[in-house]
Amino acid sequence: MFGLAIHGGAGTLPRAEAGSGKQRQYRAALSDALDMGFAVLESGGSSVEAVSRAVMSLEDNPLFNAGRGAVFTIEGRNELDAAIMEGGSLRAGAVCGVMHIRNPVALARAVMEHSEHVMLAGTGAEEFALSRGFTLVPQSYFHTQERWQQLERIRGGDTALSALTISHVGTVGAVALDAHGQLAAATSTGGMTGKHASRIGDSPIIGAGTYADNRSCAVSATGHGEVFIRAAVAHDICARMRFGGRALSAAVREVVLEELPSLQGEGGVIAIDARGNIVMEFNSQGMFRASRKAGESAYVGIYREEPA
Repeated sequence: MFGLAIHGGAGTLPRAEAGSGKQRQYRAALSDALDMGFAVLESGGSSVEAVSRAVMSLEDNPLFNAGRGAVFTIEGRNELDAAIMEGGSLRAGAVCGVMHIRNPVALARAVMEHSEHVMLAGTGAEEFALSRGFTLVPQSYFHTQERWQQLERIRGGDTALSALTISHVGTVGAVALDAHGQLAAATSTGGMTGKHASRIGDSPIIGAGTYADNRSCAVSATGHGEVFIRAAVAHDICARMRFGGRALSAAVREVVLEELPSLQGEGGVIAIDARGNIVMEFNSQGMFRASRKAGESAYVGIYREEPA
């Protein structure tokens, strides 16, 4: 058994802002990323490679708030975060506050595989990237007019954009189980529109937005980062399974539908366990998501009324 799930962000997704044409674009982008990751699993590749490929596809798509198309800080910069973790060895790698890395998840993987560290930040992370043969890209690579207009609205006092709307969600992630029984998770984000310089959310924090453990499950989260950090969401789900005997679906529901709302936290997670069970749950109006398991067809959804 093997399987893959991906997400492209969760939040309040007004249909007025996501017309049928835009929805088709998102569904096509999710399908493409799912296909790229699933092809790795079908060929016997590793879960780490599968989540890497899927997330990189989403990072390269300006529809999402990761890589190209990332949101801007209040000063008008793009500061990117990412993490990856493998469930067998519990090895993990993360980068935060990088500004010239086309695919932050690839650098996070390099930190995991080619350094003694778990997390590198800012210029130090980019120096490490150069030592590993990465090519830095200019800030202009990440710029999209839509994201810049969102920043201008924030600067102009548009408080509506402070909520999780389609205008600035788009954190991306993937979780996978490969044919060898290995779990992996990866997450990548540009953060929040108009965020304070050097603000770090949950995505690159192991145990908050990203976690994988073969003894339980792999999780990638998206939503109100500060709340997800405080609740240690990804690890909490794994711990409920490992130590509390919960099934994956129960562990996810308890955290996403009970713990997070109690802290006024909005968002969701994707998760897969060691048996290939996949759960994609959220407490917002929608979450861009897709999944596929061996021998089954692909699923792509955005809104609540599209059951997985």
